[in-house]
Parts: sequence; C-alpha cells; structure tokens
Amino acid sequence: MAVSEQNYKIGLGGSCHWCTEAIFQSLLGVTIVEQGWITALSEPAPSEAIIVTYDSAIINLHTLIEIHLHTHSCTSAHSMRQKYRSAIYVYSETQKQEAENSIKLLQEDFDSPVITKVMLFESFKLNAQEYLNYYFNNPDKPFCKNIINPKLQILLTRFMSALDPNKIIPPS
Repeated sequence: MAVSEQNYKIGLGGSCHWCTEAIFQSLLGVTIVEQGWITALSEPAPSEAIIVTYDSAIINLHTLIEIHLHTHSCTSAHSMRQKYRSAIYVYSETQKQEAENSIKLLQEDFDSPVITKVMLFESFKLNAQEYLNYYFNNPDKPFCKNIINPKLQILLTRFMSALDPNKIIPPS
C-alpha cells in the first residue's frame, strides 16, 4: 500500500493487544494494525499496545481516541497497568496536543477521571507471527469469545458508522 499524505500513525495501549488489535482492525480508514510492545520516551518498560496506520480523510484521530477510551478500562488504575498501560503514543507535538484535547473533551463520557496518558513514542517490538491477527484467526477460542467479543459489541452498538463491514466478525 502506498502511504499518502493523509496516512498517519498513532500508538494505543490499554488492554491486551489482541483485543485492541481486533477493535482497530474493524474500522473504516484503518489500513494497518501492528500488535506488540511500545516503549515511551518517559517510561523505560514496554507495554502491550498497537500501532494504527490510518487514513485521516476517512477516520480522524479524535474518533480513534474516542473508540479507544470506550473499549478499555480508561478510568481504572488496576494492578496490571504496567503491562497494559492506558496510553496514546504520539509521534509529534501536534499529535500530542490533539490527543490531550480529545481526552479533555471525552472526559464527560465517563463518571471517573480518565487515566489515559499521552506519551511520546520511542520504540516498538512486533509480536510473534503466530499471535498476529489473533482474533480473526481464532474467533472461536474462549479468550476471543469471552474477552474480545464484548469489546466488539461496543463497536457494533456505539460506533457502527466507523465500522468496515468487510472486516468485522459480528460477535456470537
């Protein structure tokens, strides 16, 4: 795929990267989802996350952030936050400002404070090949049915207009 001037990247973390991968693979305008571990400039330890390449003429950063916040526990400081950091990994100061503004605007959707951090991207390590495209290769596995399907149901009920009908597998 040729990269156009409208294609951008953003890193997202917050829950298992298998879940996050399936959510963002299901969206219109998302061209590539890479699943693995992201390290931020301010955090020495990597965290499970994805890198999303998207066409900004089809889906904007605010919508991606809105979907991200609504499909993981963005208000919970649970004990697994080191492994599953609630974060948006940005590549520029402009993206950082836009992401911070989106979180402020979306805070009203939540009863508790959003804990998602906006962090400068440093590095990425791709997951092993056998785990890539996990949900779409294994939709009948218990993890997919019990953990990922409820998150995809949020997409179907709240973000239907952002879904690519050629990509999503309706949760059973």
